[in-house]
Amino acid sequence: MTGSIESVVAVCFYFQVHQPFRLRNYSVFANDPFYFDNDANEAILHKVADKCYRPATRLLLDLVRRHEGRFRISFAITGTALEQFSRWTPDLIDLWRELAETGACEFMAETSHHSLSFLYDQEEFRAQVDDHVALMQSTFGVTPSFFRNTELTYDNRLADWLKADGRFRGVCCEGVDRLLGDGRSPNYVYGPPGTLAAGGETPLGVLLKNYRLSDDVAFRFSDRGWAEWPLRAETFAGWLNRINGDGHLCNLFMDYETFGEHQWAETGIFPFLKKLPEAVFDVNPGQNEFVTCTEAVDRFPAVGDWDAPEMISWADSERDLTAWLGNPMQRNAGQELYRLRPAILKRHEAGDEHILEDWRKLTTSDHLYYMCTKYWADGDVHKYFSPYDSPYDAYITFMNVLDALKRRAQS
Repeated sequence: MTGSIESVVAVCFYFQVHQPFRLRNYSVFANDPFYFDNDANEAILHKVADKCYRPATRLLLDLVRRHEGRFRISFAITGTALEQFSRWTPDLIDLWRELAETGACEFMAETSHHSLSFLYDQEEFRAQVDDHVALMQSTFGVTPSFFRNTELTYDNRLADWLKADGRFRGVCCEGVDRLLGDGRSPNYVYGPPGTLAAGGETPLGVLLKNYRLSDDVAFRFSDRGWAEWPLRAETFAGWLNRINGDGHLCNLFMDYETFGEHQWAETGIFPFLKKLPEAVFDVNPGQNEFVTCTEAVDRFPAVGDWDAPEMISWADSERDLTAWLGNPMQRNAGQELYRLRPAILKRHEAGDEHILEDWRKLTTSDHLYYMCTKYWADGDVHKYFSPYDSPYDAYITFMNVLDALKRRAQS
C-alpha cells in the first residue's frame, strides 16, 4: 500500500454480477415442472455477455496487468448467474478465473440465489450463504472474507448474524443519508452499534456506498442533460481526490452491467473505465490507490457506529424494502413462497432431487421486484428490468408457478 492514512484516498470498486432465471408464461392450468424460460434466459445472457461481461472483464484484466496489481476490484457473482454461465457462456468463468489468479480481484459472499431469505427464514439464509461460499471455493479457488447481502439489504440484525457467524471481515451497504445524519461522510469505515465505545475496534467493518459518485457513473454518465456531461476520467478522478482530508476511501458500488449494457459502448463508458486508474494515480502521485473491500476494512479503522434499526437497501429513492415488498401483491407472494419451504424440503428428502433448486430459483428477489407498482423515475427503472407487460402479469405468473410447485410438493 502507498501513502499514510492521513493522505491517501483509496478507491474501492465493487461490482454486482447477477442474472435471474426468468419464468416462462405459465398458465393457471399448467402443471408441468418446466417453470423457467430458458430460451429467453440464454438469449439475454448472450446479449449481456457480448455487450458487457466479455469486453468489461477483458478490460479489467488488462488494467490489473498494466498497473501491476495496483488497480484492485471486488466482485459479487450470484449462483444463478454462475449456473447460466456454466450452461451457455463458460468462457466467462475462465475470464473471472484469470482475474482471480492476478490476486487483485476479490470475490465476495452472498446468498446463492440473490434472495431476501434473511427477512423470512434464517435457516434458509444460512444454507444459501453456505452454498455460495462453497461455490466461490469450487469455481475460483477462493474463500470469501467479505459479505454483501442481496440488493445491499442490511440492518442491525444482519450485523449481529454476521458477527456471530465469524467468517467475514466486513459487509457493504448503502450510505443512506438519513442514517448518516449531519456531518458524517460515507467515505470512512464504520462498524455495528458499539464500535465507537470500543474505540473503533470491530469484528465487522461496514463499508458505505458513496451513492452520489457511484450514480455519476452508473446512471448519469450518458445523460446529455447532466451539467457534467460528457464525464471525463480526469474530472472524475479530481472529484475522488477531493475526498482526501475528509475521508479515507470512496466506495463505488454498482451493477457490473453498467459497462456496456446500461451505459452502451457508444457512450464512451469503456474508454472512461480504461483511463480511470491512470487518472486516479496521476491526480495525486504516490497517494491515491485502489483497494478491495476486505483491504479497506483491514487498512482503515472504523470511525463510528452504523446503526440501522430498520432494513435499508440500495434500491429506489427510499433506499428501503419497498422495491420488493411495497405492495400487497409482493408481500403475499413473499409470504406464500417461504411458507412452502418445509414441504419443499420434505419432498426433496423423499427423492425429488430438483424441487429444492426450483423453489430456490423462485426466491431470487427479481421476481418480487417485477411486481413493483411505483411511478415516476423509480417506476421507469423497474419497467426497464421487467420482462412483463405489467406488475400484475408478474404476480399472476409467479403465483401460477408457486401453486404448481405446491401441488408437486404435496403429491
